[in-house]
Amino acid sequence: MTDAPDDRIQALGIWDGPIEISALTGGITNRNYLVKDSARRYVVRLGSDIPVHHISRSNELAASCAAHAAGLSPAVVHHRPGVLVLDYIDARPLSVKAIGQGEMLERVVQLVRQAHRTVGLHLRGPAGMFWSFHIAADYVATLRDSGSRHAHLLGGLLDKVHRLEQAAGPFDIVFCHNDLLASNFLDDGQRLWLIDWDYAGFNTPLFDLGGLASNNGFTAEQEATMLDVYHAGAGERGLKRRYEAMKCASLLRETLWSMVSEIHSTIDFDYAAYTADNLARFERAYDLFQTGDNQ
Repeated sequence: MTDAPDDRIQALGIWDGPIEISALTGGITNRNYLVKDSARRYVVRLGSDIPVHHISRSNELAASCAAHAAGLSPAVVHHRPGVLVLDYIDARPLSVKAIGQGEMLERVVQLVRQAHRTVGLHLRGPAGMFWSFHIAADYVATLRDSGSRHAHLLGGLLDKVHRLEQAAGPFDIVFCHNDLLASNFLDDGQRLWLIDWDYAGFNTPLFDLGGLASNNGFTAEQEATMLDVYHAGAGERGLKRRYEAMKCASLLRETLWSMVSEIHSTIDFDYAAYTADNLARFERAYDLFQTGDNQ
């Protein structure tokens, strides 16, 4: 069997007549393609399980189906091992600049809250847990086993994993997306969609909120708005401190993810630069978190 993406897509046998295939840019875990046949357009995601990143395509499929049933994500049209075919949504991905602006920020946060409240209700089959502290510790072990160039940092980073886990509790658990990049929100001009569920699993909602803020460079004012909208102005005592710990945890997991990807990924992407950027942002956030400990 050929591994050429175009040949794999052609061979699916679900198309209405000849098809046009074009690569979609931006993916750093999957390879994504826009496919057009005589009837409609589709998005095809090619990607196998990635155990080193705790990615199971069966979990992604279940989450994608549940998100569609909840009315938040496009329908799954076809699937087989390593292939997921979705309805194409005629919409633009949000930019980092746009996602935090005024009304858009409120719409995004409301969508995230809706996802937390509804997607898990439609989930079928085994339920995955995305526990960022375990994942971060597992990444440290993987990096040590792989002789990472970052080995000298790992002991200190693992200590911070444990400190953040202690500070972030007690934990509420909901079904989370766990990868809230701006590009995973689509705006069709009338409503927002949330896509790409490869990291989805049960987690604390504060991880998604911390990731939403850190991935998109929110200011302190934007973070305050995000938390206020999400909790409808009724945030519990101690929430801000727990949130800050989870934001640090999100940045640390992304940093370690990139360090592992430097070694294990075959996708053409500058992971070294991505590591450096995320490590610097984590260190800044952790310094601020420690400042709160000392006040």
